[in-house]
Amino acid sequence: MKAKTYKKLLITFIVLISSIVASSQQYPDSLLRYLEIAARNNPTILQKFSEYQAALKKIPQAGSLSDPELSIGVFLSPMELVNGNQMADIRLMQMFPWFGVLKNAKDEMSLMAKAKFELFRESKLQVFYDVQRNWYELYKIQKDISISEKNIEILKIIERLAMVKFKSAASGGSGTNSSSSVLPSGSVQSNSAGSSGMQTMGSVQGSSGSTLSNQVSTSMQTGPMGSPSGNSGLADIYRIQIETGDLENNISLLKNQRNSIMALFNTYLNRTVTTPVFIYENISVDTLNLSLSAVSDSMLINNPMLGMLDFEKQSLEARKKMVTQMGYPMVGLGLNYSLISKTQFPMGLPSMNGKDMIMPMVVVTLPIYRKKYNAMIDESELLKTATSQNYENTANSLRAEYYQAVQLFQDSKRRIKLYDNQYQLASKSFDLMLKSFSASSSELTDVLRIRQQTLDYELKQVQAAADFNTAIAWLKRLGNLEINGNK
Repeated sequence: MKAKTYKKLLITFIVLISSIVASSQQYPDSLLRYLEIAARNNPTILQKFSEYQAALKKIPQAGSLSDPELSIGVFLSPMELVNGNQMADIRLMQMFPWFGVLKNAKDEMSLMAKAKFELFRESKLQVFYDVQRNWYELYKIQKDISISEKNIEILKIIERLAMVKFKSAASGGSGTNSSSSVLPSGSVQSNSAGSSGMQTMGSVQGSSGSTLSNQVSTSMQTGPMGSPSGNSGLADIYRIQIETGDLENNISLLKNQRNSIMALFNTYLNRTVTTPVFIYENISVDTLNLSLSAVSDSMLINNPMLGMLDFEKQSLEARKKMVTQMGYPMVGLGLNYSLISKTQFPMGLPSMNGKDMIMPMVVVTLPIYRKKYNAMIDESELLKTATSQNYENTANSLRAEYYQAVQLFQDSKRRIKLYDNQYQLASKSFDLMLKSFSASSSELTDVLRIRQQTLDYELKQVQAAADFNTAIAWLKRLGNLEINGNK
């Protein structure tokens, strides 16, 4: 029965790897592809599998008899006997342990090998989870960089509008018409529209920092700088440039962080740390395909760490039986062969003169020193108790980890809905506020505040989706469920 269960586990692992390989071939540069590379190349997985194979080699060792003993003695001076002279003595002996010792020793090693296989499964699941978690972290950083770059483009548009207003105020003319000509109707879209909204403002985005500084300098020389509107317009431009500088610095920090996480990600795949990692522009929300209660039940039944401890407990039970039977006598069967040469007798040759002697032998050990055997039995019982306690501790840790994963799952699921709605509202507010600013009916502070809210909600959307998929991967690792991954 145990052998059938063990074969089922091995077949399940093979099927899992095969499904990952098949999916990765359909999506050659995807998260599934990275999982397949990690399954083949990760050093931790390979180490645990080698340890499992080494444990399998202990099974025939434990189930074998001890080597037979062969002793040969040669007399330098032949020993005189009644029927001849003894020249040599040859003895062959084989010891046999008590019935069941070898079987229990073999069972112990077999169960320990199964425990090693569970460790191999645990390392595989952990590496898969680490690969997915780091990949989603890279996705969040990449999207943060992309959104920040789009935000800089929007700031340049706002800076251009502020420059037009400042020049109009400095020259004493009306800046409404000029501002309206800079911002075409419907040209500013929400950040989710991407670069298509930005491309409709080509002439606006093309202005560089040095050109804007020259324009500010020219306006300061030609306009009445003592007016409050002129000072306010110049302060708006400086404020926008400060925001732009902060965003550029944040992008640099994010790129450094991306390189660090990318290096860690490549170590899981056992490849050069500078190898580029493909990240999707947008990820789809993963599905669990099971209820949370089913995941909890699967966690306590199929978790590799609990399986390993269960096999260890069974192996210690087999060891206890083995050491108990080792306290019984061992029996040795052997054969003694004496080589005898002929000798001369003055009154004729006896019938046994020069005839070799064969003597069957039986040896029995007397295990009278019981302290060591009792100590071995007690040791096995104590280790079994410790393993049971470790099992309970591991199960409690898994339950606590499960609730952490559920909390992340439910929280990120709620945030996805919330931030999607908030982002839509903030994008519409930003469009309206930007049009009002171009018409000189709203302050720059309000525009920047709404822009910052729009940026924050877009980033929170990305983080919520990545956290949700990370929670799914976490729950699947705890429940030993099939890994889908984003394609």
